[in-house]
Amino acid sequence: MKKPIAFFVHHQGRGHANRTMAVAAEFARDRPVSVLTAGPHLFDGFSRDIEIVALPNMIGAAVPTPRLYAEPTPQVMHCVPLGLPEMRRTMRQILDHLDERGIGLFVVDVSAEIALLARIASVPAVQIRMHGDRQDIGHVGSYEACVGMLAPFDPRMEQDDYPAHLRAKTFYSGGLCTSVDRVPDRAEARARLGLDPDREIVVAVTGGGGSGTPYAPLTVAARAAPDALWLTLGPTHREGHETDFSNLRELGWVPSVTDYLAAADIVVASAGDNTVHEVARVGGRLIVMPEWRYFGEQTRKAEALVRLGAAVQAPFWPGDLQGWRDLLARARALDGAALRSLYAPDAAARAAGWLERLTDELWQGAAEPMQGAAEPMQGAAEPSQAATAPLRVVAAG
Repeated sequence: MKKPIAFFVHHQGRGHANRTMAVAAEFARDRPVSVLTAGPHLFDGFSRDIEIVALPNMIGAAVPTPRLYAEPTPQVMHCVPLGLPEMRRTMRQILDHLDERGIGLFVVDVSAEIALLARIASVPAVQIRMHGDRQDIGHVGSYEACVGMLAPFDPRMEQDDYPAHLRAKTFYSGGLCTSVDRVPDRAEARARLGLDPDREIVVAVTGGGGSGTPYAPLTVAARAAPDALWLTLGPTHREGHETDFSNLRELGWVPSVTDYLAAADIVVASAGDNTVHEVARVGGRLIVMPEWRYFGEQTRKAEALVRLGAAVQAPFWPGDLQGWRDLLARARALDGAALRSLYAPDAAARAAGWLERLTDELWQGAAEPMQGAAEPMQGAAEPSQAATAPLRVVAAG
């Protein structure tokens, strides 16, 4: 039986879960797969046979005493409050699952602490790479603890300051987009959506991981380009003082983001991984406006896009008419081919193939005693056999 592969999936937004499903769908059907997450609902409707382990939701859990709350966070970690039963249960469930299922590879998307936990537990782990300022010892330590890293983007998007020894153990899948619906041409997309075939259309889009696209700057944009139709997809953030304009429409969540992106002349988007690759897949002209994220993740990704001539960016959301007109003029001059080249239609399959090959290579010949294996402590029980039954879609408490 093939060694199982497990994923830890952060439940902020939908991007981590969607990426996991895209990769897991490409695994061989006889490869046991499990997912450990505090957001099991994110996998509702996923057709591939997997096991879901529902972890406690630690976000917002209260530290029980002021004294525990005052304890400083060690530099080697990022988020490790003291005294939380939810955290103890999470770590216990993860370790129990890794042990009971005999996991061959643990894919962490994402948590530096859990990647370190896997190494301490003697389980090979792969960390999903994200952009950002991650030279702190917590991140570097977690990367070094892993047997490899998976970067779901084109190697040209790599940051110059990422250490060479870590780059050498990183697999670049190419730009991974989780959407698989057909991309129509602009005329077809506009006809399908009932949009004017000739009018300039600007689409502002963001995912569910943040507070949404700031709406007030778009009202200024609508005034700056009154002949254009401005459409917003996904959540928007209002401050309460905005004046609405007839050429600016909030559509919220829509059934097919692809159709709207294909219909657009210009896309204004955050710099989330999947969002960027959604736009790249249709070859759009992109104004990238990064949302705040820990470690400057979206800011660094936006810098890479601009460096490659794949997008334009303003230092902040324009608050005046001329600022928007200048930004739109720069966007119109973009060649969509530069952004399109960063999307790889086979990225999920490439990532899955690498993970499976790595797992098999790590455990090749595992029946033989391994030199350097830890000796059992005196009085310790013999390790139990790893579970080998096929996995089903289940929920664990």
